[in-house]
Amino acid sequence: MKKQWWHEKVAYQIYPKSFMDSNGDGIGDIQGIISKLDYLEKLGIDILWISPVFQSPMVDNGYDISDYYAIDPMFGTMDDMDQLITEAKKKNISILMDLVVNHCSSEHPWFQEAMKNPEGPYGEFFYIKDGKDGKAPTNWRSYFGGSVWEKLPGHDNKFYLHSFAKEQPDLNWENPLVREKIYEMICWWLEKGLGGFRIDAIMNIKKDLTWENLPADGPDGMADVYKVSQRVSGIEKFLMEMKERCFDPYDAFSIGEAMFLKEDNIKNFIGENGYFSSIFAFEPCHAYRKGKNYKEYVWPQPFKEWREETFHNQKIIGNTGFEANIIENHDQPRGASLFIPEEDYGFHSISALATILMCQRGLPFLYQGQEIGMCNRRWKLSEFDDLETMSQYQVAVEAGYSSNQALEICRHHSRDNARTPMQWNDKEYAGFTAGIPWLPVNENYKEINVEKQEVQYGSVLNFYRRLIAFRKSEKYKEILTYGDFKPLYQEEESIFAYTRELEEKKLVLICNFSGQPAEITLTEDYENVIFVNYQQTTMIGKKLQMKPYEVVVLE
Repeated sequence: MKKQWWHEKVAYQIYPKSFMDSNGDGIGDIQGIISKLDYLEKLGIDILWISPVFQSPMVDNGYDISDYYAIDPMFGTMDDMDQLITEAKKKNISILMDLVVNHCSSEHPWFQEAMKNPEGPYGEFFYIKDGKDGKAPTNWRSYFGGSVWEKLPGHDNKFYLHSFAKEQPDLNWENPLVREKIYEMICWWLEKGLGGFRIDAIMNIKKDLTWENLPADGPDGMADVYKVSQRVSGIEKFLMEMKERCFDPYDAFSIGEAMFLKEDNIKNFIGENGYFSSIFAFEPCHAYRKGKNYKEYVWPQPFKEWREETFHNQKIIGNTGFEANIIENHDQPRGASLFIPEEDYGFHSISALATILMCQRGLPFLYQGQEIGMCNRRWKLSEFDDLETMSQYQVAVEAGYSSNQALEICRHHSRDNARTPMQWNDKEYAGFTAGIPWLPVNENYKEINVEKQEVQYGSVLNFYRRLIAFRKSEKYKEILTYGDFKPLYQEEESIFAYTRELEEKKLVLICNFSGQPAEITLTEDYENVIFVNYQQTTMIGKKLQMKPYEVVVLE
């Protein structure tokens, strides 16, 4: 495998609206991020992915972009963005922006022009179709519920396609001029010094141009739009063109939000000449998703399925490329709540989860607050901000769940859990803002915050710092980056274990991911215990006596 500049790095996602507010308006901003670069450097972060800060009406928290060449005033200015890129480079931190090019905002000038004249050139920038007797052209259901088709304002029988919210019209990638405009924009940003992009919803850019109905999968007679991307071919042309035109000339890091990939297609996406540098390993952390709606999700994460999905993912990826390993992001509940039963939450369970993640093959990708063990909030219905959450609440109620049951389901699974303000200290609003935060702070901020954990050697924060330093150490970075991954003790009830092997070197991770003690019989002799989350490891002969949520790395 050809070595790349990003292989030995550790990445971190920032949801800017909730990270740090520098001006007291209750909304995180770019200057707030700049003020915390020292913190991120000390943590050991090399790559910083920043969720959308482009100009936007904020219908979907910035994933509806009205100007790709402007920073939204709520986050700051273009000068602020330039300063962030410059200051981050001084600390050897590469900045990634969130590239949203499946759709734009309905307030984007392109769509405004398309509404005026759908038969004109900007009408071809979108998918605008005649209806069937005044009804939608197809029965496709959007990701946020309801039809993907919305009537074009001012036109009786014309509809435009939106895979997400109606304020997010899909861009027509079949139009070469649209692609050219997108590539120009990407290169403009890379010229500014960006390290690359995370590419949002990219698997949706290829449509089924037959515009045929899909078999209904619900009582509304509709079918989920994601099924369209699974039945069409041709996306390869678009992705390779974007790679060759934009990413290759700048040696940019690109990470795609690519789901539902078939095994034989992985090399095309992240192989030696793949479309992207990496893709996210969603399957392991989505093991709890047993259906398409919150009400069908399992809580907490089922251990065996998570372990099996991790091992399967590692097997099919092999040495083909590098996935980005995650336990949480802005679209999921908090990992410390999802993976760990509430009664087991604490230093040892959180540090065990962190070590399992960080020692796998692939690029470790943290999410803001993960490094201090931030967890889900106890919500009231009126406090939710997320469109998806409100839609899922209605789905549960309409399915017969009581309002309290539906609320509890949403408390577990809402994306708002990951979007509560970062907890910096125990002062008002967790030190996030001098104003009123746009989203409520988690009630536990007085106990769980950066300032408190900074001074505690045995805190989750300082454990993460040691863990990242261990992964990047001269002695172990090669094996932890490039070493083969092999599962161990798969027959054990609560043991998550694997080896990392490179040439003559071998490391073994064994974790008792359970609130009960466990005993493991070692099959080999090991010279050293090199990383732990308890002060003492107990080994009697070949038997490893493991305490609840104990993790050890052996050499």
